[in-house]
Amino acid sequence: MNANTAVDYRNPIEVRRIGIDALINALGPVGMVYFLQQYDRGQGDYTEERKVLLANENMKDLLHELDALRREKAQTN
Repeated sequence: MNANTAVDYRNPIEVRRIGIDALINALGPVGMVYFLQQYDRGQGDYTEERKVLLANENMKDLLHELDALRREKAQTN
């Protein structure tokens, strides 16, 4: 797109496409993704979900499981 191209700013699809292209040109594809991720709030309540997911876990057991996974991976390599 150049400065002489007319843009229909009422068309959200066109505006989004032009914006993504501008971000890619300025930041590259990876930089564009990082930039857009700054504006994504995600969903849910991480703190409450974490409490539920880890309710029956303790650090000793988690470290033991991690150690077992590492040994298992080392044996397959």
